[in-house]
Amino acid sequence: MERIFCDLRRCLACGACELACAVEHSSSKDLFQAVLEGEAPVRRREVQPAPWGNLSLACHHCESAPCIDACITGAMHREEGVVLVDQERCVGCWMCVMACPFGAITPSKLKVALKCDLCPEREGKEGRERYACVAACPTEALFAGEFAEFKRLLEEEVVRY
Repeated sequence: MERIFCDLRRCLACGACELACAVEHSSSKDLFQAVLEGEAPVRRREVQPAPWGNLSLACHHCESAPCIDACITGAMHREEGVVLVDQERCVGCWMCVMACPFGAITPSKLKVALKCDLCPEREGKEGRERYACVAACPTEALFAGEFAEFKRLLEEEVVRY
């Protein structure tokens, strides 16, 4: 399954990925209009300091997802390998928030869990990067693909320098 990886050596903690994520999940999908929508757009990705650099963090869509196991209503579920939240079923108990080992699930003001959904509305749009956060990263620290390919690219870069 394709996932989003972060190269800690390249991440500047600029927040472009966070902003792009918030705008992508707004009603208008436009930065200026999103600010005027009333409710501020909410990001599903967060940049955090790490021991060797910065880390742009979001849901890992774990094979054995603790958030799914912890969800008492079944709102957390998997569709085609992607861990999603059914916001109609979420009761805001935050068991998923507590169970996530990456801290990638956020409680929202609407009392539902928010997390990366891998930008389903961007899928299939011609000429656009599949994920808003990856497209917005100015240093190309975010990579979408398989882990083996990400690892290979990292190793090639280390050998080059």
